[in-house]
Amino acid sequence: MSFWVYILRCADGTYYTGHTDDLERRIGQHMTGEIQGYTQSRLPVTLMWSQDFPSRIEALEAEQRVKPWARAKKEALIASDWAALSVAAMPPSERDERQHSVPRLRSGRTEVEDEPPAPKTGDAPSPLKGGEDHSPAVRAERSRGTDPDTHQPVHPPVIVLVRPQLGENIGKAARAMLNFGLAEMRLVAPRDGWPNPAAGPAASGADQVLEQAQVFDTLAEAIADCPNVYATTVRKRGVTKPVVTPEVAARKVHAGPGRSAILFGPERSGLETDDVAVAREIITVPINPEFGSLNLAQAVILVAYEWSKGVALTQPPEVDLPEPAPQEDLDGMIAQLDGMLVDANFFYPPDRTVATRRTLRTLLTKPGWSSQEVRTLRGVLSALAGAKRKKEPRQK
Repeated sequence: MSFWVYILRCADGTYYTGHTDDLERRIGQHMTGEIQGYTQSRLPVTLMWSQDFPSRIEALEAEQRVKPWARAKKEALIASDWAALSVAAMPPSERDERQHSVPRLRSGRTEVEDEPPAPKTGDAPSPLKGGEDHSPAVRAERSRGTDPDTHQPVHPPVIVLVRPQLGENIGKAARAMLNFGLAEMRLVAPRDGWPNPAAGPAASGADQVLEQAQVFDTLAEAIADCPNVYATTVRKRGVTKPVVTPEVAARKVHAGPGRSAILFGPERSGLETDDVAVAREIITVPINPEFGSLNLAQAVILVAYEWSKGVALTQPPEVDLPEPAPQEDLDGMIAQLDGMLVDANFFYPPDRTVATRRTLRTLLTKPGWSSQEVRTLRGVLSALAGAKRKKEPRQK
């Protein structure tokens, strides 16, 4: 069985990198917008490059290496231009030294002076299959500021599930993450192993989060690259740490610098004292002291929602409210209703008429009727009055 890493070019000119075990099906899903997330709002997409690997782990590692590459490096890979790829992979200092021989990158290929021709595609090993690669260790969306290829927000936090127990809860947490723009999940020693077949259905389409989830044996390994670590808990754990709300934590994550990891404990007991001890701060929420129990997905969604307030996610469209009806129209409607109520002997006893009319006027002026609403209600009243007249016996 083969596993594939692929690069898509989106309609806005940006690139998307992913991996799959069924390339044809996955590309078709991207093209039809079935895959929620980045490509869904950037259709049409075009497959630019793909490469197969014998195992999912190798494919995932290759995807993680390619994802943060700069545009020039990705385009060199797409074009199989190994000379350009080698230059683009160099540290900035070495690349500057080569500027006299590599004056510029254009359209993904390098114009080289006094250099031997680049090897053909079959003559050089892919940098993803054992070839030397000068790029730094890859984690999703590492760059400070906005990534030029993905335009993603700066430093989205990593969601770290520590010793999660049920696959269903991992899937639900993935769903909560993707709803609010988070896609990087790390799992520390999941009880039932990984991948877990129960996670997919519970994710309800957030497959990309599950497919890209990384598994670690220890918490220390999972957060090794994150200088900002937050532990979520509603219980005192015998450690003295600053305590903040999800809202305050979200502001700090956006402010940076550096990556942030947010830790969530196992469903039954939450984070242990040693887990909390590695965090810089504790995230907690005001909660009913008689029932302070949140499930894993609920806890994740609270934190993810607060973080999402600082990024440009899709908002429900605003609908302009109609202009309120002029007072004259409103008075006409009230007078019409009043006349019908007089005919129906509604105002009884007579000494309560003034108070009852005042109550009705207060009731009818609260909603802030539009002119169309006033006309509609007056039409209803007219119809009711006409129906009543039809039922009355004719005068002889």
